Amino acid sequence: MSQKKHNWLLYALVTMVTWGIWGAFSDQPDYPATLTYVVWAISMVPCALFALANIKFKLDVRPKSVLLGMGVGLLGAGGQLALFQALKYGPGYLVIPMIAVAPIITVILSAIFLKERVSKFGVVGIALAFVALVCFSLSGKSDESVTSWLWIVFASVVFISWGVQALVMKLANNYAPDAESVFVYMAISGLVLIPVALAMTDFSQPINHSFNGPWLTFCIQILNAIGAFALVYANRYGKAMIVAPLGDACAPVISCIISLILYAHVPSVPQIIGIVAAISCVLILSRE
Repeated sequence: MSQKKHNWLLYALVTMVTWGIWGAFSDQPDYPATLTYVVWAISMVPCALFALANIKFKLDVRPKSVLLGMGVGLLGAGGQLALFQALKYGPGYLVIPMIAVAPIITVILSAIFLKERVSKFGVVGIALAFVALVCFSLSGKSDESVTSWLWIVFASVVFISWGVQALVMKLANNYAPDAESVFVYMAISGLVLIPVALAMTDFSQPINHSFNGPWLTFCIQILNAIGAFALVYANRYGKAMIVAPLGDACAPVISCIISLILYAHVPSVPQIIGIVAAISCVLILSRE
């Protein structure tokens, strides 16, 4: 057990890498966003089956475990659906920066309800994580226009949902005897919201059914699912107020590096500052 506790950073780094690769290629498939959600929910199933096999299919079915596990999943999946709506009414350069700093909610709630504390050195690491988040958010500006003030309503739902999710994930891990049960309920809750995503889909528009549609989407979304699986372990053995900003701040670094290599993308000044801040964040928090 002590060795697993020591490996919280390894799990967080797996999340960082898989989400970074996912972020770099997530816009490649020619597929509707709502149907991408459906594919994402389905991509959670193989990881959930692996999780079940890992605990010999002895799923924790106590009511509190089910409630907390489903709560984690519904907060994450519900936030994802709200994000689709936010981007429908508002530009990404307004929406993304708002939800990118959702870990600040996790940090505050963890300090209040979980009584988590970090060293002064750790506080610097968390601060650097938010510097990286802001830098990568600023680097994504575009000339899109706002079509409705409703974007801020949906973006607020995402901001709150994802900020609270990390806290509930920690509570679920503290109660459940294993991290696998928590993830399985996350996967189930994602599947539960598939009808909602289908109802939001405009099937009157042409839908790409070739490889670069649903199949390529699945190949990319499975990385998201693996990252989420690792994140459950990271939250189980690490502090939520550290894991949340670490994962969210450092994944864009991987995305930026991939873009630099594959697409000859030259990092902007904010991105360079973000990369340095994120790497420094990892080095500092690895000492916690």
